Formats: sequence, structure tokens, C-alpha cells
Amino acid sequence: MKAGMAVAASAILPSMGFNHSEKKTGLILYTVRQDMDKDVDGTLKAVAQMGYNWIEAANYSNGLFYKLKPAEFRKKVEDLGMKFLSSHNGGLNTSVIDKIVGDASEAGLKYLVLPSLPGDWGKSLDGYKQAADFFNIAGEKCKKAGMKFAFHNHPGEFKLIDNQIPYDILLKNTDPKIVSFELDICWITAGGQSAVEYINKYPGRFELFHMKDMTSDKRDATMGEGIIDFKPIYALAKKAGLKYWFVEQDNCKTHTPLESAKVSRDFLLKNIL
Repeated sequence: MKAGMAVAASAILPSMGFNHSEKKTGLILYTVRQDMDKDVDGTLKAVAQMGYNWIEAANYSNGLFYKLKPAEFRKKVEDLGMKFLSSHNGGLNTSVIDKIVGDASEAGLKYLVLPSLPGDWGKSLDGYKQAADFFNIAGEKCKKAGMKFAFHNHPGEFKLIDNQIPYDILLKNTDPKIVSFELDICWITAGGQSAVEYINKYPGRFELFHMKDMTSDKRDATMGEGIIDFKPIYALAKKAGLKYWFVEQDNCKTHTPLESAKVSRDFLLKNIL
């Protein structure tokens, strides 16, 4: 079994955004959002000292990341030896997309991620089709700025509407060359679907993962403290098109957020990478 996993892991190398043998890891700062609100410098330093290599932001407002200009925040991250790769940006729509893409480009991002569907898009199949149309528009704008647009799932995208899984509409109606998906392992599982099955069904569409465990009652958990078996998912990384992943826990219960980030990273390094 271990030999088989080694073969699967070696097959991942060409598609990853990093050297697999270096076992690099990322963190979405939503996990430590309260700490970031209190002390940006101290929190980023703590994350870097844990060994994280790249981060994903979750606090963009009025042209600023954590109340700092894009280039300023990027420099803080890079001065600590990390890379600022991605950002969750809620409120994306046609009226603000150009400004947001411009700021993301100034920050040197590789990915601009819509964390959830706004307004009525998530209430009907027509709404999901409208969302897919917007994803393609955003994807084109991101491409011109040297980035890629992506969408992050929650459980809601897997609730049947007229006997259809809405998430499939987003995947089928978007251009793979300019639109990717950030697969949240916890939330697709909580939505009653299999990450393995979706990767097999839509190969190459999932360049980003959120590595997050889940409890038996479908709450998010620190990695290694839940019920998800990550190894079969990891074995399909090449097929998924995976390039980067970010540890995340939305609501830390058994640890402080910084502790959860460390425990999750240690589990990832010891048991999956």
C-alpha cells in the first residue's frame, strides 16, 4: 500500500505548483482571522514560524488587504519568506471586478477566488447559469492580468434543485482554461458528495484545495481530528490538476486558531504529503 502511494505521489510532481519533495504547505488566513484583526505582523510571523510557505487572504475591503495596500501586504508576507498566492474576495460582480482584479494584480496574486455565491445566484438553476456566465467574464479579466479565477464551494452547491446538483452547472458551463475551482474537502463531503468522484468526473478543474477535516455531525474540524480519509483524494492530485492547497478551519473548537493551523499542518506533513 505504501509503495502504491509513493507511485501516486511521484505522478503528482509535474502538475503541482511546488516541488512535492519539499513538502510545502499553505494556510488561508480566515483560519486565524481574529488574530489577524488584532495583530497582523505578529500573526503572519507566527504562521511563517510554523513553516507555512504560502497564504491565501480572506480580508479584502476598499482596495486594501488587512487595511494595507496590496503591495504593502505582499511585502510583509514576502519579508517573512512566504508567498501571497491567493485571495478570497466576496462581493465580486461586474461593477467592481476591474478594481478588484487590479488590486489582486498589484498584490502579485496567482488566484482570485469567489468564496461563495452572492444574492440570488444560489437559489435557482437559472441563477447558477448566471453565475457561470460571470465566472467566464471574471476568468477572462483575470487571465489578462496574469491570474486565474476560481470558485470555492460550500455544502449548498450540492443541494438538489429540480433534481440537479447545481455545482455541476458551474463546472459544465465555465471555460476550464480560465476558470478553476477551489475544492473544499470538508464542505463537499458535508454536502453529501465525494471529492474523489468529482475529481474523476471533472479532471483538471481543481487547481486549489482547502484541506479541512469534518466531524461525524458535519462540522469542520482540525485535520486528523475528523472522519475524512485524505489519502485517496491526495492520490488523485495530478488528475485534479492540483497546484496549491491551503489548510483551513472555519470555527476552531478544540484548539485556538493558531494551534489548529499548526496541528493541521503537522498532520498533513506526517500523514498525507
